Amino acid sequence: MAALWGRSLSCGGWFPPHQIVRHGSKAVTRHRKPMHFLRQKLLAVTEYIPPKPAIPERCIKAPKKEVQEPFGFEKLLRREVEVTFNENKMITVFQNNSIKSEDLKLLRHRLLKHDIRMKFFPNQILRSYLGNTKYRNLLPLFIGHNIIIVSKEPKAKELLQTVRNTTQISLLGACIEDVLFSRQGVVNYSRLPGMQVVRGEIVSGLTLMTSQTCQLLQSGPVHLAALLEQYLKQQSEAATGLKGPESLEQKEIQGSPAS
Repeated sequence: MAALWGRSLSCGGWFPPHQIVRHGSKAVTRHRKPMHFLRQKLLAVTEYIPPKPAIPERCIKAPKKEVQEPFGFEKLLRREVEVTFNENKMITVFQNNSIKSEDLKLLRHRLLKHDIRMKFFPNQILRSYLGNTKYRNLLPLFIGHNIIIVSKEPKAKELLQTVRNTTQISLLGACIEDVLFSRQGVVNYSRLPGMQVVRGEIVSGLTLMTSQTCQLLQSGPVHLAALLEQYLKQQSEAATGLKGPESLEQKEIQGSPAS
């Protein structure tokens, strides 16, 4: 065999290439027959429907809220918001209607002349802080782009006079000395007289009341003294009037024997 193989190669013969092909059997696929329509209706009618609980499950078990700890920058902003609300007596909220940066700088400079400052905080930080404080009624105002203008003393009149010519911001509300005010309420508050004028009026009213009290207390004794004086005067006049006729009678009696 080896000799034949060598002889064929030496003769220059050619063998065709061999390729192994595997012929498998065809897969048998059985398609499920569609269910009869009446059977489908019967299964749909007889399907088990579990009864609903009397109390919803969401009412029995409260959903667990994932508490996310704030980051360092959020803690810093929250602390700054807390300091701002605790140290200032007047806190006003304005809506920013696309004011230019140059106009904003000019407005801030004008407000600083009256010791009124402008603050910017994210609404998320403000809402998280105000939710558990006495300022929680201010939450509806912090929607969109807002500007917070604060001052340590109530200066509503100076604030409105400064902001009057700036139409790009509009007043939404304020909290002045722990009292909430609407826009019209802030305008009415600015028309009230200052503290010095009010104190002067109170002092003048108190002094007037004390002076009237002193007059009322002194009027009784003065009137009594005047009545007593008048009574003594009348008694003295009556006494002198009685002595005059008696002296005349005595003179007539003494003059009659002489005659």
